[in-house]
Amino acid sequence: MNRPRIAFCTTCKNRTQHLRQTLPKNLADNAGYENAVFVVLDYGSEDDLCEYIYREHGAELKSGRLALYHYHTPGQFRMAHAKNMAHRCGMLEGADILVNLDADNFTGPGFAADVARSFRTPGIFLWARMIKEGPERLSRGISGRIAVTEKQFLLVGGYDERFEAWGPDDKDFNLRLQRLGFIPIEIENRFLSSVRHNEKMRFREYPEARSNPYDFDAVCEGDTIIVNFGNVGCGTVLKNYGESISILEPVPTRIFGIGMHKTATTSLHHALEILGYESAHWKAAWWVRSIWREMNWLGRSKTIEHHYALCDLPIPVLYDRLDAAYPGSKFILTIRREDEWLKTVEKHWDPLHNPWRHGWDADPFTHRMHKIVYGREDFDKATMLARYRRHNAEVIAYFRNRPKDLLVMDMDFGWPYRNDGGAGWPELCGFLRKPIPTVPYPRSFAKY
Repeated sequence: MNRPRIAFCTTCKNRTQHLRQTLPKNLADNAGYENAVFVVLDYGSEDDLCEYIYREHGAELKSGRLALYHYHTPGQFRMAHAKNMAHRCGMLEGADILVNLDADNFTGPGFAADVARSFRTPGIFLWARMIKEGPERLSRGISGRIAVTEKQFLLVGGYDERFEAWGPDDKDFNLRLQRLGFIPIEIENRFLSSVRHNEKMRFREYPEARSNPYDFDAVCEGDTIIVNFGNVGCGTVLKNYGESISILEPVPTRIFGIGMHKTATTSLHHALEILGYESAHWKAAWWVRSIWREMNWLGRSKTIEHHYALCDLPIPVLYDRLDAAYPGSKFILTIRREDEWLKTVEKHWDPLHNPWRHGWDADPFTHRMHKIVYGREDFDKATMLARYRRHNAEVIAYFRNRPKDLLVMDMDFGWPYRNDGGAGWPELCGFLRKPIPTVPYPRSFAKY
């Protein structure tokens, strides 16, 4: 990301008095970074928020430096839902990096450029450490500043929407990112300041939180990583002057390719990467072993949670347990003609065709994986065909009343290695609600 698209995501309900002070300065202070957009979500404001922005910032709306989204439903302000919705609006604006920016926060000069520089280091995210005492004391309102990539946001499921009122939603988000292995980098103090205001405004939307606060310490316990299970900032939003309406539907918790090996799973893996998903395909026997043990011993897998999409063994034979552990996920069953699939599997077992075949003997878990799937380690046509048929039938039966959760992709390309048909972008992109790429659907064939 040389010049990543950065979205500053702000939720606003009856906080226009703060936005009047912060928004003009933030726009000016980041004018040198042209690939930034300030996203303001009007979350049911009853003050003059829209009138103010349309009147004072029409030029920025027209240029695309500012985007105003509207979400109006009766009821209380829901903190985590509002943040998730604002971040998803940032994703609608094409953001690579999402920065939570409260309405009362000043970014400081050049913050967007600093964010871009910071994310040149992979595997990090940015957060604001609250300093309550001493000469470097910071104003209380800055503690919600967190910057993440779009992929990080989706991997952990955004802010936990069980936190409806003011509370530890930002601390929880921070901890879950760390549990997934991302490194927290502190935002420099020069970028952290806010409009000072009293507690009355802070608790205006949820006065009950003043007398019944969340248990902050409880957030630090446990090992939860993924929350919301797809229901992340859902709802219908209207942009600017009504130029577009977007329905923010649930996003997949994870995407699992559950077709048996040798059913074009490598092609699916590459297709998911082209669509922008963090995808993984059989990496090594130790990696497969970790997934298998974690799912069977713990009922979930931290190895899986590091990726957004996964294909190939052991994923296909875990589909029901994955469905229980990661509700809201999408499943893709790739199939091929039985005779062609058998020919490919037979070659997979043949050392003359598969240069990695001898390595199976050095790492016994590969043999064990095959025994788990087929009940044997050697190639046997009848056994493997029966297992292939049973797997496909069981998957289809399992999802028979859930057509939105399962896509069956017939990958019949012809033999040998001809690209003469089969499912591709229309089926996959329709299922995942993604635009069709301009490049051909990948046809990644093994060389044996």
